[in-house]
Amino acid sequence: MHDHASPGIRGADNRRLLSVSLAITAVVMVVQVVGAVLSGSLALLADAAHMFTDAAALVVALVASVVAARPATERSTFGYQRAEVLGALVNAIVLIALSVWVATEGVRRLLGPAETDVAGGLMLAVAIIGLLANAAAMWLLSGAQRRSMNVRGAYLEVMGDLLGSVAVIVAAVVIIATGWVQADAVASLLIAAMIVPRAVSLLREVVSVLTESAPQGTHVREIREHILATPGVVDAHDIHVWQLTRGAPVFTAHVVVDDAALADGCAPGILSRLQGCLSDHFDVEHSTFQLEPAGHVEHDAHA
Repeated sequence: MHDHASPGIRGADNRRLLSVSLAITAVVMVVQVVGAVLSGSLALLADAAHMFTDAAALVVALVASVVAARPATERSTFGYQRAEVLGALVNAIVLIALSVWVATEGVRRLLGPAETDVAGGLMLAVAIIGLLANAAAMWLLSGAQRRSMNVRGAYLEVMGDLLGSVAVIVAAVVIIATGWVQADAVASLLIAAMIVPRAVSLLREVVSVLTESAPQGTHVREIREHILATPGVVDAHDIHVWQLTRGAPVFTAHVVVDDAALADGCAPGILSRLQGCLSDHFDVEHSTFQLEPAGHVEHDAHA
């Protein structure tokens, strides 16, 4: 897809954005661990564990972006863009596993007796710091996550952190006002409920790429109609469209061309119009067309 990234730090490359987000996440995680120890808050400790998981996921995303930037080779002719998809797969699995853990812990804390006094004021202060840091990280990644599946996975991780900080803030306020420490457990269950749909959505997108399904919003029938509308084109078959990663669609097709157009040397012009059509109307920069004369027959051709 065309890059409409905004200028400034948000317009930096994915690697730099992931690095900055990782630094923010790591610092806040340490602050939350210290805050959890000093305040006795299980919610802060759980949120710190959440941050640790997200920091690990950001490391995976960062490594994947570095690998994806490697040039194509004779064995990896498309390059290593699929590394981003594998990074997103790891992130999706981490999100789902994390939400299951949060839900389990939430039920245990809700049903179990309160055994520790919680310093609600300190808990609230640390949670606010986490909220502001996560908001900054989300702002940094918000533009790039629309163009990269890998960065989107990291963005969802940070979003989960932000929701966790909001839940801890609410729980801290409830504890300060009422002394009801089970507010931590309720907040944990809410976090799990919000994370699961996003994790499943990311996993579904990863599966779509790995199974080489057509990108969402791409209609092969509509593309075929555009191809057939090109002057000199008689028919089109073996049409395939998939994506290497988000924003990197690939298209191939066999196009039957009128014999007269081939005889007149119009093939280069037809090919240029076809590739321009795919690029302008469907945002497909990498397209391959096999031009065939009307009398050509392929034994393995299929519509």
